[in-house]
Amino acid sequence: MVIREAPDGVGGRPRAAVVRDALGVGVAVGLSGFAFGVTAAGAGISVLQACVLSLLVFTGASQFALVGALAAGGNPFTAAAGAFFLGTRNAFYGLRLSQLLAFPRAVRPLAAHWVIDETTAVALAQPDRRSARLGFTVTGLSLYLLWNLTTLLGALGAEAIGDTAAWGLDAAGPAVFLALLAPMLKTATERAVAGLALVLGLGFLPVLPAGVPVLIAALAAPAVLWLKGRTS
Repeated sequence: MVIREAPDGVGGRPRAAVVRDALGVGVAVGLSGFAFGVTAAGAGISVLQACVLSLLVFTGASQFALVGALAAGGNPFTAAAGAFFLGTRNAFYGLRLSQLLAFPRAVRPLAAHWVIDETTAVALAQPDRRSARLGFTVTGLSLYLLWNLTTLLGALGAEAIGDTAAWGLDAAGPAVFLALLAPMLKTATERAVAGLALVLGLGFLPVLPAGVPVLIAALAAPAVLWLKGRTS
């Protein structure tokens, strides 16, 4: 694949269009940090701990998986294993983005912290390297700042109102995650993976320790792909 270097307005997208799209993604997803803060508080995690998770982990699915498993009474090591497993997908994103963005070596460790679903999607949607770098940077910066701010506000708010379950706020995290996931399921294969993962996760939830059903549900992807390969 050839990665093009194009000046603004010549073969690439206008800077304003890239920034607009990147900010749209960053703001829309960054606001869901409020749900994470609320969910973390409901799981018994302190405001400081929730903020440190958002600052240092900064991958929403893994953070929600961790606090969800802890809220269900799961072992911390099992909860961390499930979160780590979900986070490994970012390593594969990094392999692709390292070629596309080609940041200087000094910048790469900092950029790696922003390699998540949203920054990858925005960068890969661009027609040239310059637009990809701009989209990645604006999405990462806006999302990181807003995610951490709303995490703090959500955790403080949940701590102030007391029992989050009594207000129904314990369901905020899963609801936001499903809302983000649903529009991405565009093909039959993706919907099959999501459906099988749902069946496996809910099926094993009553019989396995908290956090383990998430690991079992992850087997849905290779199972569906294997079956698809056999049938084709």
